[in-house]
Amino acid sequence: MDAVTAQTTLKTRPAAGPGGRRPSGPSGFGRGGRGNESAGSGPAISTAVIGMAAGLTAIAMLFVAFTTAYLARRQEPGWGTVAMPPVLWLTTAILLASSGTLEWARRRIAAGDIRGLQRGLSATAWLGGAFLLGQIVAWRSLAAQGAYISSNPHSGFFYMLTGAHGAHLLGGLVALGVVVWKAHAGRYGVGSHAGIGVFALYWHFLDVLWLYLFALLFWA
Repeated sequence: MDAVTAQTTLKTRPAAGPGGRRPSGPSGFGRGGRGNESAGSGPAISTAVIGMAAGLTAIAMLFVAFTTAYLARRQEPGWGTVAMPPVLWLTTAILLASSGTLEWARRRIAAGDIRGLQRGLSATAWLGGAFLLGQIVAWRSLAAQGAYISSNPHSGFFYMLTGAHGAHLLGGLVALGVVVWKAHAGRYGVGSHAGIGVFALYWHFLDVLWLYLFALLFWA
């Protein structure tokens, strides 16, 4: 009976692979086992980064088209110019500061400081909101000068470019609200905060884009 049992066990046991190791199944921690669940986060993160890169490329191409139209129209008669609202200096500083607080938040979570992460993300959200309010002040300042969308091409492009940027930043604030909520809900940890990095790509892109638009509208 013992011999029969031994033969049955040998037939049902998986054959050893190269190096004498046996493949593990769903109950183990090898290929196909539960122990590889964390390994799946790598491809997921890469997919998120690729998706974000594709989205940012599309946004960049949109503003390239705007720039082409802007430069072509500026060469034509009747261009006109508008004075730069001084508040734009403040809004630019605010947006740069928001990137700084976001990076500080990322450093804090990497060090295991959950409270620091929450504070940094909240500060970024407040600064982003302050930037949008500053943009509204800039639009009102232009309106007080009599510069509306249809007043001249320069003012029209100012409203269009800053409005498009503001719309994308508003979308970023919505996404940031989700990130802040997850931070306060304890969803992030030392080894599980890759989503913040993906969001940071978007936020920093908008920061650089604003510097470009600022220079294009008033210094180029």
